[in-house]
Amino acid sequence: MNKTLVQEHFGKTAASYLTSTPHALGKSLQRLVDLTKPQKNWRALDVATGGGHVAYTFAPHVERVWATDITQEMLDMVKGEAAKRGLANLRTTYAKAEALPFEDDSFDLVTCRIAPHHFDSIAEFLAEVHRVLKPSGVFAVVDNVVPEGKVGDYVNAFERFRDPSHLRAWPMQEWRDALKTAGFTIGHEEQLYKNMEFKSWAARHDKDMQGFLRSMLALATPDVVTVMEPKNVDGEDLSFRLCEGLFIAKKA
Repeated sequence: MNKTLVQEHFGKTAASYLTSTPHALGKSLQRLVDLTKPQKNWRALDVATGGGHVAYTFAPHVERVWATDITQEMLDMVKGEAAKRGLANLRTTYAKAEALPFEDDSFDLVTCRIAPHHFDSIAEFLAEVHRVLKPSGVFAVVDNVVPEGKVGDYVNAFERFRDPSHLRAWPMQEWRDALKTAGFTIGHEEQLYKNMEFKSWAARHDKDMQGFLRSMLALATPDVVTVMEPKNVDGEDLSFRLCEGLFIAKKA
């Protein structure tokens, strides 16, 4: 079987996601626990688990958590890390976000964090989440979000030049509309900004591509600068910011 672009990319970089600051220590990780208030008798599912950080965080609070991904290297790493942490109630399995291998009404909680912008179809993913959730089950999703219009297009282009598996981050309103269409009632939403260190963010590329990405920040229009806030564009400690949208919803 030929690997998809997403599998190829994340297979090569699996280990880095275990220690990636935005993934391992981002503000939204603890916010998910605080807002969902997981219970000891819950069955939870973390879709596109990546480095497994959401699954590790929720495992002590629930009866069982399944962590799914389409990258076997990620799943192998998560399984090993769960064993090291003594999380005996964490299970891993291969699953495409748009085709989850679980029965209807199986989970009390479904989570997905910083992944949907890689999915082939967010609409199909949401339909699957709705299907596997129990009635009144909780869905907690976090993903990069962008402003409407040309500024959002620029941010998406910037991200995709660095990572071709990045398809498209949505504006907040697009998430609201899609969740409603999929049969969810939104109970809470918020936006969280994260500062990105350019050096580590662009480390996978050679100097030419790093120079190109740096120029996209240096030559950005004022509207883009307002959103991304690039700092020290000519220095070694160049940084910028991205935004995450967080939604807590229930199956209607």
